[in-house]
Amino acid sequence: MQLATIDWAIVIGILALTMLIGFLVSKRASKNSASYFLAGQSMPWWLLGVSMVATTFAADTPNLVTDIVRTQGVSGNWVWWGMLLTGMLTTFVYAKLWRRLGITTDVEFYEHRYTGKPARFLRGFRALYLGLFFNVMIMANVTLAAVKIGSVLFGIDPELVIISACLITVIFSTLGAF
Repeated sequence: MQLATIDWAIVIGILALTMLIGFLVSKRASKNSASYFLAGQSMPWWLLGVSMVATTFAADTPNLVTDIVRTQGVSGNWVWWGMLLTGMLTTFVYAKLWRRLGITTDVEFYEHRYTGKPARFLRGFRALYLGLFFNVMIMANVTLAAVKIGSVLFGIDPELVIISACLITVIFSTLGAF
């Protein structure tokens, strides 16, 4: 696939805009963790909820949906449409609840809600399950999708796609004061 000049301009423009946003918010975001993760509590709860749901979408999402429909037919869409319920709960119930409680993460919610050994076990289990197993699998899927997209769209080697994505992520995170 050969990209035209306008295609390259759009790709570079989006990356530049993303970096600019990271740079512009870096001063406010670097004050503390609430400033970084919750925009200093200046965003409305519904926007935070939408943001929480949006983080579940990445380069692998279109590939997943396409594979579901390819293998299961159009009715396979119900698999991911069913996730709409949890997304709506996140947006309209949990985000509002978390804002009211003044917490940032689900682990903080567990600390607020539960105590003692069961709470420690739950936090530890979630940390191991999500941190080691779940996030590793998700990052592997997203990286594979990025390699496929980068190879087809830009015609570059998988290693270069991974290195480029890592560099962009490090630069953005640094500009955004992470």
